[in-house]
Amino acid sequence: MNSENNRISDSIKISFLVENKTDNPGIIAEHGLSIYIETPERRILFDAGATDILAHNAERMGIDLAEADLAVVSHGHYDHTGGFPAFCRINERAPIYIHRDAFRESYSLRDGRLHGSNDGIRWTAEEKAEIGGRLVKTDGPLWITDDICVTGSIVKEEGFVPSESFYYTDEDGNIAEDDMSHEQCLVIRQPGGLYIFSGCSHTGVISAMDTAKSLFPGEKIALLVAGMHLYSAADEVRKNVVERVAAEAPDCVMPVHCTGIKAICDLRSMLGDACIVATAGDSYGGC
Repeated sequence: MNSENNRISDSIKISFLVENKTDNPGIIAEHGLSIYIETPERRILFDAGATDILAHNAERMGIDLAEADLAVVSHGHYDHTGGFPAFCRINERAPIYIHRDAFRESYSLRDGRLHGSNDGIRWTAEEKAEIGGRLVKTDGPLWITDDICVTGSIVKEEGFVPSESFYYTDEDGNIAEDDMSHEQCLVIRQPGGLYIFSGCSHTGVISAMDTAKSLFPGEKIALLVAGMHLYSAADEVRKNVVERVAAEAPDCVMPVHCTGIKAICDLRSMLGDACIVATAGDSYGGC
């Protein structure tokens, strides 16, 4: 258990099964994200990383994935979904909340053509068949309990421009830019405010925070755990986002995964100990 727990409610435990980096012996890091969240009401798997490493790390951390009550997919990219086949072999009952648009392919664009490898969900046909019956497809917000919500599509703030774009072939055979409507967050209301979990924030971390607050009017943001996708953002854009995150005055910010080292350093400089750099194998809080 990490020593910085005093910033996290005692009524929740947050364990990082998969993250890009680790300082913990016996834990494996990979490009991806998976978080195990325990509350008095539910045990939740948020994303599953890129491979079955989550199962190895969970075992090392003493976490039994068979006890998870549900899982949430932040968006349809391989580095957040690749571990779900392994999860489903361990856990035979938990529903998986995923946006209905999450199964788009995801490529870069070069000379008007799709380029590179598919960064979308890479489940095999057999895996899709096995997992398909477990999927609960979302669009708008869906409340698991009065205090736990899967947001569905994030409402983008006006003027938002992504730092990276993805493309797919639509139903008419045309190349289309992915609007990332399948990005969704998990929001948990705690006594001190909202705990927001965002996988990559492709639609903007500010948009994610605003959407969460709109679903729980009058609540402040107490914790933001987010991949903020700022690693390739221009300096001006990155600094603006960091300043706006800090202005929300959350008790704690955990920038993870695709946030980028520059943004992490900026947040740490502005927020001090209120910015926690979490790695695979770390746990916070206590439940």
